Amino acid sequence: MKVDVAIIGGGPGGSTCGGFLKKYQPGLKVAIFERDTFPRDHIGESQLPVIGAILHELGVWDKVEAADFPIKVGGTYRWGNSDDLWDFHFLPHGKFDDAPRPGKFEGQRRETALQVDRSIYDKILLDHARELGCDVYEATGVREVLRSGDTVKGLVLEDGQKVEARYYIDASGHSGFLRRAMGIGIEEPSALRNIAIWDYWQNAEWAVNIGVGGTRIQVMSVGYGWLWFIPLSPTRTSLGLVCPADYYKKSGMRPEELYMKAIQDEPRIRGLTRNGSREGQLSTTKDWSFVAERLTGENWFLVGEAAGFADPILSAGLSLTHASAREAAYTIMEMDRGSGKKWLRAEYDGRNRRRVLQHIKFADYWYTANAHFSDLKEYTREIARDAGLELDAEKAFQWLGTGGFIEEDLNVGGFGTVSFNALHQISRRLSDKPAIPATAGFNGFVLDLAGAEKVELAHYESGRVIPIPAYRRNGKLLPLTGLAAYLVMGLQHSPRISQALAMISHEMAKKGIRYTPVEHEGFVQTLEAMVRDGWVEPRAYATGDSLQNWQPEASSMIETNHDLDLPEDRRASSLA
Repeated sequence: MKVDVAIIGGGPGGSTCGGFLKKYQPGLKVAIFERDTFPRDHIGESQLPVIGAILHELGVWDKVEAADFPIKVGGTYRWGNSDDLWDFHFLPHGKFDDAPRPGKFEGQRRETALQVDRSIYDKILLDHARELGCDVYEATGVREVLRSGDTVKGLVLEDGQKVEARYYIDASGHSGFLRRAMGIGIEEPSALRNIAIWDYWQNAEWAVNIGVGGTRIQVMSVGYGWLWFIPLSPTRTSLGLVCPADYYKKSGMRPEELYMKAIQDEPRIRGLTRNGSREGQLSTTKDWSFVAERLTGENWFLVGEAAGFADPILSAGLSLTHASAREAAYTIMEMDRGSGKKWLRAEYDGRNRRRVLQHIKFADYWYTANAHFSDLKEYTREIARDAGLELDAEKAFQWLGTGGFIEEDLNVGGFGTVSFNALHQISRRLSDKPAIPATAGFNGFVLDLAGAEKVELAHYESGRVIPIPAYRRNGKLLPLTGLAAYLVMGLQHSPRISQALAMISHEMAKKGIRYTPVEHEGFVQTLEAMVRDGWVEPRAYATGDSLQNWQPEASSMIETNHDLDLPEDRRASSLA
């Protein structure tokens, strides 16, 4: 069999990559080889809002929406330095319109996510790739990768058939079939060595109903790990326990015993499952964070979990998978157009390795700062020692930012998929002494580009990889696009922030863009990222307004959960 692109794995990584290849280059011959027959269950059900735009671009949004998955408007956590529950909202104060479904990808639906039953979701995506023109082979495993040096020469299927392609995609998930065959090692930059134990439940109650189909996932700490509670439909829920592998071994309990103990130990989850029943599909897996040493070769790419895996506490798995699959497809198409192959591969590799490493690092911070892990003090100390992480919030911010706080596709300054506003509010939940915004008390900001190298970064849009200008210095990047570009222009005009922002507002108005409070908050967050990454030096001039009060004590995106969405006899406070 001869094809243009051969994809190992038909999960969201393989189907997304194949789908984009056929959407933008219908003449390509794309084959997807999936060892299982869909539908089949899979964990990793909780999404982040960035996925919606990818599904919409792929043309599969309406099909996914028609499946009536619960709309994720955020999450409720028992995590940090207090017993209080707190909510992470995707929308201000979690206010979700009571709109009918199925809905279009517009308005608030652009800012929310879904909680998907993977047996249904993955089949929708694979069938969509097939409809776009991919040749999909289910129940067809790959037995062998034929190679010469760093070049893949072909695949041998389980039935002995040989497949030759110009490009190969490893979307085989955690097993990393092609990655292993090519001898690509992995880095395990964290001491996190967790296992996950989970089952599916029928008729467990949702913690909260918001609008039509909206709810929040529940992430509840117990002394020896944490529970996820993710409604997948009106009747089906994914419920799992994550705990250190060493704790499980020392407990002397079987997985089912530890799993049921955790549910009974957590009052909120115990209440939600009181009238539910298990499906009896208890499963376990190791949950170790890693990233491949490199994600590309002469004619191959790693996408999704074949490229790397970050602890599921941040619900980033599907986001990383969809994004890397889309960018791998874009890269292949641009290489076929004759663009610089070395630059394209380097951009794909650097960008996607950086994403995984950021989420691994963020997970380390979350674990080490969780006072609820009463049985895991030494475990969290080990993570901190291994990471070189000090729990002082300000030092933790410095540690998080060693790889930079500015990403071209985050739009505002932040870390991973979390903005600076949210980062500060999270630090208030995790530390008794939260970090102070780096812009606080200053009214002047002097741009410092000395010693920076002018480079080009990849921007992925409408099937093309577009070079955008940027500065690079000491491993940090400053993309000259979006809010960062406006700030560079404004600060070159005047280091006094009031004058710089006035100039930015004027320039935006000339393009028909209104400078609203939302844009202002975005600029301030991006400015903090520029300060922390060393692109700007803050100054305190004798006159002029400062940005001291931009960071409120409370945020519309992260708030204390008053538990009013449950009947009084079901609230955590009454069940403790």
